[in-house]
Amino acid sequence: MIKVSVIVPVYNVAKYLPACIDSIVSQSLQDIEIICINDGSTDHCAEILEQYARKDSRVQVITQTNQGLSNARNTGIARAQGEYVGLVDSDDVILPDFFEKLYSAAKKQDADIAVTNIRRFSFGRYKLRYYEEKVYTGAQAKMDAADIPRYNYVWNKIYRKSALRYFFTEGIYYEDINWSIKVVYDANKLVTVPDTAYYYRKLSQSIVRSRSERKMEDHRLAWKELLDFAKEHRILFKERYYMKQKTRITLLGITILKGYHWSYRSYYKLFGCIPFLSIRRD
Repeated sequence: MIKVSVIVPVYNVAKYLPACIDSIVSQSLQDIEIICINDGSTDHCAEILEQYARKDSRVQVITQTNQGLSNARNTGIARAQGEYVGLVDSDDVILPDFFEKLYSAAKKQDADIAVTNIRRFSFGRYKLRYYEEKVYTGAQAKMDAADIPRYNYVWNKIYRKSALRYFFTEGIYYEDINWSIKVVYDANKLVTVPDTAYYYRKLSQSIVRSRSERKMEDHRLAWKELLDFAKEHRILFKERYYMKQKTRITLLGITILKGYHWSYRSYYKLFGCIPFLSIRRD
């Protein structure tokens, strides 16, 4: 029986790919399949993946023309045969016991989702940390435990395959924003798992960090869909997540005034840090 299907979308990350795949094939949980989707890479990713596939029968390589991250993830989910599904980005790494601990906790608690710690690869600092194995069932409790929407990441979790009703929206950026909230909401239980971690890299050339009008519009629409879903299902988030706009006034590259705008009020800070003015709109 395949316990976890590990899905790895791959696109032009030859520099980091071996470390990623090494961290997966060396997992203490052996009953896994590793589905690598080569999404039209133009560097040496194809050759690297084929080398791993020849050495380890659990590694499957799917080659396709470049169709984007969402399509690659959807391709992997559709192919997955495991009881649970895990998503690993091809420039990241996981600890050797990552899937064993997540799978063990999910099975013990009969949970649709198990979630664990996130650490920065370069500094090792925790971005998200759990101190105990704990089960959450209510919609609000699950969102708070997974720290959604602050961390809409898909890769520090495993998901019961039979409970997944959603695919990623294709052709847009920030597809994980509105996918995660729906999947966590649907889960019968969510269990937090301490003592292991997902290590992510923050690359300067990543699509999340680069800006364009299209990416900014996709981000706005994704957040609107997330907040609409939360409102429909009576899920409450902190006030800052309902912010509609940020403004900034600068002089010679120095921030003079920063504004935060909601539908019902605006809040300003001098030099971006000193509280200055709050205006309410009734």
